[in-house]
Amino acid sequence: GGIIKKAKELTVLCDAEVSLIMFSSTGKFSEYCSPSTSTKKIYDRYQQVSETNLWDTHYEKMQRDLGNLKEESNRLRKLIRQKMGEDINELKYKELRDLEQNLEEWVKRIRDKKNHLVTNQTETCKKRIKNLEEQNKMMRHMMEEDEAERGLEDDGDYESQLALGVRNTHLFAYRMRPAEGNIHDRGYGLNDLRLG
Repeated sequence: GGIIKKAKELTVLCDAEVSLIMFSSTGKFSEYCSPSTSTKKIYDRYQQVSETNLWDTHYEKMQRDLGNLKEESNRLRKLIRQKMGEDINELKYKELRDLEQNLEEWVKRIRDKKNHLVTNQTETCKKRIKNLEEQNKMMRHMMEEDEAERGLEDDGDYESQLALGVRNTHLFAYRMRPAEGNIHDRGYGLNDLRLG
């Protein structure tokens, strides 16, 4: 805290551009830079005055990393071409055998995955067919019950009409008796009355 305060005082009293970067023994980071500038500008001015380049090592590391990435990229491209059956003339017997084994393993994995998908699709289709068959069976059962209920209702209507017809016949016979007088006196029974 006291060092940063001194850096601020130097900025004001000496009209100087000050940049301070500080790490404590515990690894705590502290930084101060004059409000009129930036840390990068001060580093750039330092490089000009001291004729040194602070970024050389960083740039060289980046160049090395880029070279390694290019090599890895070329290796992977070549490997892909070889797996497509290209650029295999320079491969030795062991490399060809290893490549063949790898390709056989990959083909097996692909076939297993394909068979798994086909099995799942088949099971799904079987379940759909089973559900449709059950729905069809339920609908048939419901239609049969509906037809049976309608049949019973028709029979009931027929019996009701038959009973109504018999009652009407008795009613007609009852009404005929007084007009004819006493039928029993003339020797006619109920069975002798018939409608033509």
